[in-house]
Amino acid sequence: MQNVQRTYSPIDGHLVVERLLATDREIRAAEILAWKSHQQWCKEPLDKRIAICTRFAEIMKAQREELGREITMQMGRPIRYSASEIDGLVDRTLTMCALAPKALANSILPEKTGFERWIEREPVGVVFAIVPWNYPYLTAVNTVIPALLAGNSVILKHSPQTPLCAERIAEGLAEAGLPEGVFQFLHMSDASAEALIQSPAVDFVAFTGSVAVGRKVEQAAAGHFIRLGLELGGKDAAYVRADADLAFAVENIVDGICFNSGQSCCAVERVYVHEQVYEEFVAMAASLMSRYVLGDPRDPETTLGPVVNAKSAAWIRSKVADAVAAGAKPLIDESLFLMAQPKSLYVAPQLLVEVDDNISIMREETFGPVAGIISVSSDEEALGLINDSDYGLTASIWTSDVEAVKQMAKRLLVGTVFMNRCDYLDPLLAWTGVKDSGHGCTLSEFGFDQFTRLKSYHLRTNP
Repeated sequence: MQNVQRTYSPIDGHLVVERLLATDREIRAAEILAWKSHQQWCKEPLDKRIAICTRFAEIMKAQREELGREITMQMGRPIRYSASEIDGLVDRTLTMCALAPKALANSILPEKTGFERWIEREPVGVVFAIVPWNYPYLTAVNTVIPALLAGNSVILKHSPQTPLCAERIAEGLAEAGLPEGVFQFLHMSDASAEALIQSPAVDFVAFTGSVAVGRKVEQAAAGHFIRLGLELGGKDAAYVRADADLAFAVENIVDGICFNSGQSCCAVERVYVHEQVYEEFVAMAASLMSRYVLGDPRDPETTLGPVVNAKSAAWIRSKVADAVAAGAKPLIDESLFLMAQPKSLYVAPQLLVEVDDNISIMREETFGPVAGIISVSSDEEALGLINDSDYGLTASIWTSDVEAVKQMAKRLLVGTVFMNRCDYLDPLLAWTGVKDSGHGCTLSEFGFDQFTRLKSYHLRTNP
């Protein structure tokens, strides 16, 4: 009997949807169709590809509220925020459409008598995208849209927590006029995904998820000489300088810790505060975090929903418990959050002080609404602590001194440096990381690079 994938809502454990997992025969048929459709799609003019992707953005925008409700039911984000993900999808799609003509244009070389020379970007072929549940549309669109614009076909494996998102993307692209087979989704097991990575039909794998699974993707692809884009975890830091607008910094850093229940690769998980403003920052941050509303995400008043599953909840609580056992002091009274029962998926937010920077909660990705705060005496000390991490996705500096940020940024071992903001992706900027945060790039004009290969033309016209 064919295996069944079931999606249970973290809100109350009810069954949201169940789907049959793809069989080996169905997966093989999808591979063949993807390759055949790519052969025709890559011949279509770029203007047509842009028109279809633009129409897709319009279709998804029209369903904004409905899609937001589905996000909430599947992964638990508060309904007051969920629909904004569709705004992000629209923004990123239209941005990549606008960038495509320049990014995909031929490179014409200087004239040389008797020769014509240029470099073209050709699509890589079939792109296999594996995307997570935490931002189910944004992480998908980062790959799907530039891959399609570049002339590739795409097979999408979405997280079993958010399968409806894959289906809605497929419906939107089909309605927009995308030819059959150019985009397909498959609900499949991890073993089937590993086999697909190793298939000769796949030319590029784009994976967004944990470091542990990223390593498995690399292992599966080893020896197949295909390209990989790996967007992995983060342990992102915020540094509050003495000259920061403290109220502004507190509001935004706490939001960067708590938004999406901290379930973001670029969530703030470490905070370093200059000793001159440390006590004031700590008091203000604890006061603000204590006023968050943990509850049913279907309630418009809720600002903090459940985490995705019991394993995640247990992991977050264990990291906090380990920190306290090691001498850290928790600032947030969990009794203020009535739904934060010991084994529930509703995890209370937490700030920890008197934290040793070497304990696990400051080293390992927590992926929850929790952060440790450490006092520092100088920019130099803050830089050292921020860089002393296995991860390198983003870092934020909170200050009124732009020149100081520019100097510090050159030394930060991260893919993105923020000043006075955090936990945000600008689609005109390259989204990339270093160290265990992965490799490759999405968004910006450089986001097309991994979905294309270069071909040089060297024509002697007067032999």
